[in-house]
Amino acid sequence: GKWHMGVNCKTRHDHCHHPLNHGFDYFYGMPFTLVNECQGTDEPELAKSLQDTYWFYTQMTILAVFTLVIGKLANLFPVKWKIIIYLAICGLLHFISWFSSYGFTKYWNCILMRNHDITEQPMNLQKTTSNMLQEAMTFIGRNKRRPFLLFVSLLHVHTPLITTEKFQGRSRHGLYGDNVEEMDWMVGRLLDVIDKENLKNTTFIYFASDHGGFLEAHRGNSQLGGWNGIYKGGKGMGGWEGGIRVPGIVRWPGVLPAGTVIDEPTSLMDIYPTVVQLAGGAVPQDRVMDGHTLLPLLQGTEQRSRHEFLFHYCGVFLHAVRWHQKNSGTVWKAHYATPVFQPEASGACFRRGICPCFGDDVTHHDPPLLFNLSQDPSEANPLSAGTEPLFDTVVRRIRRAVEEHRKTLTPVPQQLSPYNNIWKPWLQPCCGTFPFCWCHEENNKA
Repeated sequence: GKWHMGVNCKTRHDHCHHPLNHGFDYFYGMPFTLVNECQGTDEPELAKSLQDTYWFYTQMTILAVFTLVIGKLANLFPVKWKIIIYLAICGLLHFISWFSSYGFTKYWNCILMRNHDITEQPMNLQKTTSNMLQEAMTFIGRNKRRPFLLFVSLLHVHTPLITTEKFQGRSRHGLYGDNVEEMDWMVGRLLDVIDKENLKNTTFIYFASDHGGFLEAHRGNSQLGGWNGIYKGGKGMGGWEGGIRVPGIVRWPGVLPAGTVIDEPTSLMDIYPTVVQLAGGAVPQDRVMDGHTLLPLLQGTEQRSRHEFLFHYCGVFLHAVRWHQKNSGTVWKAHYATPVFQPEASGACFRRGICPCFGDDVTHHDPPLLFNLSQDPSEANPLSAGTEPLFDTVVRRIRRAVEEHRKTLTPVPQQLSPYNNIWKPWLQPCCGTFPFCWCHEENNKA
């Protein structure tokens, strides 16, 4: 499914970020992410604010060249043709660089790969669902006689909500509901294969989302990004519960009791140590591991999550910290930064398309906004020293945890810088002769 980690570092074929270079033995899916550009029908969403900035500079350059040419021809002011030509060439190169990055996204980045080979460029969205489902089912059948790890990252319930014709109009909740129903059907097909191959009682299955609903995703008056219930905020907001609080569903008949509800904060970072324990391995001891195995919690040998603190980031910026107080069971949340909603009371960043992580559109809080999630999960009533006797104690304890946490971090380059978002032709995966990248697996087989 969706890998979303990229492919190359220095050359078109080094595949340094490829799943096969990060512990996996087999890969079929999309190495980048799914965006509206892949469908080509909705408003572009890839780095929209950056695109607007680049287009503004392009317009300014065009205006400057046009003004200089008029001034030169009308003898309004002296300027050499060399300067005008140089400025025009610079403007053209600027336009080509950013338009190549975003104008051809469908052809450059909306691709499917099997291991190191590109199978579709651009990918056929109408066939992607059946292709990925068939790959996953075949994988189970191929590995049913030995232990296996199957990680399926579906393209569904993610804009642009690719839904096959069979499921369109099935739900009372529009296209989003249709997409959820098709995802549910896909998961059901995978579970059917597990049952059919007599793997039901020996297979640990974990189903979850990586973030809450995408509030800013709209088409006209239709909400395309889900709903977060009582929780404030949504996808891309590093601290608010609506962006990070999602359910998890676990199935392991004969080992884990059915119908059990566990109301404890855990993390998707817990999947790794859980899988390692299931496989009889040991997690690395030469670094701080942020995840904890879920098995004691799931099996009932422990009643409390091993996470005392969870640190919630937006990009590289720490926005909030959750403290699961051990001696009382209370869960506190301190917000050090929150996005500025646009419009102010909307609960989302509709004017930008997604909330920023830093800059003028983020509010910093000192002291932090503090909430008692045990009593106020909607984060509607921030506490203060005047309303909460433990305010200063809680804030000091969380601040100390942040200091200890930061000692474990190693600085890394900023991945989302403008330079790293510019298209680099020498890194572009291509299944043909660059720049004529075009192929479909069916055609290749034929």
